[in-house]
Amino acid sequence: MAKIKDKVKNALDEARMLVLGAQVLVGLQFRSVFEKGFESLPVPSQALKLAGLGLMLLAVGLLISPAAYHRLVERGEDTEEIHRYASKLMGFALLPFALGLGIDLYVAAQKVVGWKTGAAAGLLGLLVAVFFWYLLELYRRRERAGEIAEKKREEQEVDEPKDEERDERKKLSDKIKHVLTECRVVLPGAQALMGFQFIAILTESFDKLPSGSKYVHLACIGLNALTIVLLMTPAAYHRIVEQGQETEHFHRFASKMLVAALVPLALGLSGDVYVVVQKVTDSQLVSIVSALVILAIFWELWFGLTLYRRTQRKYAS
Repeated sequence: MAKIKDKVKNALDEARMLVLGAQVLVGLQFRSVFEKGFESLPVPSQALKLAGLGLMLLAVGLLISPAAYHRLVERGEDTEEIHRYASKLMGFALLPFALGLGIDLYVAAQKVVGWKTGAAAGLLGLLVAVFFWYLLELYRRRERAGEIAEKKREEQEVDEPKDEERDERKKLSDKIKHVLTECRVVLPGAQALMGFQFIAILTESFDKLPSGSKYVHLACIGLNALTIVLLMTPAAYHRIVEQGQETEHFHRFASKMLVAALVPLALGLSGDVYVVVQKVTDSQLVSIVSALVILAIFWELWFGLTLYRRTQRKYAS
């Protein structure tokens, strides 16, 4: 089981992972108000954008709070209280984040396909985020509660772990730190990309795009939102299900979420390549070929090459 210093470090690392992306989105939310397209939005959509900004600011405030608490209350000491505080605050912060995401999806879809479809898109985005960040964890927590309690009892009964056990724990701890770092590498870029995707909808150039390009861009926003939800899920799962403990189960789960997130990320990036090339060349054929080439490169680097190397190692051993 994880030592308290490792649990606190993981909690603060997860908070940092979430707050970096949230701050990027807050900055882009501020900028969107100054775009010309913002004035053309219906008044309810403008009000919702302001509400979305407020929700994102609330999420940022909650996510930064553990750092202040650690400095001022605990004076930098690693304690169970700061671990519990950080875990609770992250759980609270994901809800306004999910609501803000749903609002932004509504505003984007409403501009392209109307308010009814926009409302459906926003609600779907909210439900997907709530499922991956809360409902999945609450369901799995019931299943995992007994296993975690049993491991804690075994840990208390053992006086001093053997060298082999200590080495295994260190390896697992390192693997978990690595997978969280890898999520942190991908997440801020995906969140910045989605912010720019939302900004693009408010520009004059977007209004001049063909309808097909607008629909593709809207689909790309949805794919990128799914990427962000999947990348943020391990932090919620670690807090709610595993209670900050370092387990092989969590390592496998976080790894699956990271790999799964790369699928919609590649599709979303390739789709926007189609939109950009279509605008520059005015050629649908060139746009489709360009998007497919980028998609093939991404999937080859992220899946093809990696699976090939894994197969080689498997047969070599």
